[in-house]
Amino acid sequence: MSMHASLKAANKIRVKRNVLKRFERIDLLKKRGEYKDGDRALGLRKTKPEE
Repeated sequence: MSMHASLKAANKIRVKRNVLKRFERIDLLKKRGEYKDGDRALGLRKTKPEE
């Protein structure tokens, strides 16, 4: 018995997210040199995910 087409598509949904989690934003800002250890984790700058 084969799998229904609508169920196959659900496994392939991997859309690029445009909203980052806080730890992802901190990692990105550290890489850019805009965040240092000890800085506040609240009120972070807006960031766009890297391509």
